[in-house]
Amino acid sequence: VTAVAAVAVIAPTAGASQQKNKDIVGTAVGAGQFKTLASLLTSAGLVKTLQGKGPFTVFAPTDAAFAKVPKATLNKLAKDKALLKSVLLYHVVSGKVPASTVVTLNGKSANTINSAPVKISVRGGKVYLNGSTQVTKTDVMASNGVIHVINKVLLPPAS
Repeated sequence: VTAVAAVAVIAPTAGASQQKNKDIVGTAVGAGQFKTLASLLTSAGLVKTLQGKGPFTVFAPTDAAFAKVPKATLNKLAKDKALLKSVLLYHVVSGKVPASTVVTLNGKSANTINSAPVKISVRGGKVYLNGSTQVTKTDVMASNGVIHVINKVLLPPAS
């Protein structure tokens, strides 16, 4: 679990060569700044899913991103496994979507595995999800997909 955080500190080119043999979960664990995400994936029972064949694109919030979430919200997620799973799957898109493709989706939405769309916009050369969540590192390659690091936790729209 502690290894998850290291993903974001790997430059895209280094990540592609160093992490290619590890799946999404192993790559995230190896990064060192995704401890909270790894712990929540375990709690939600999603580790085996994200170690599966894929491919997957994961918008991965760092530990710092999770630190911005109010404690009451984190406690609610910890007590409701279905809600936790829904929130985590809102960070995953089916298929391998590298940054070069994400940028072409400006003004469009991508359907997440939880079925709710995430809106993609590009402003000032930076990619944002749902208007305010910034992609801070792109193209961390894994054997079964790609990770893009984000600075906030995405919450799916209320149904």
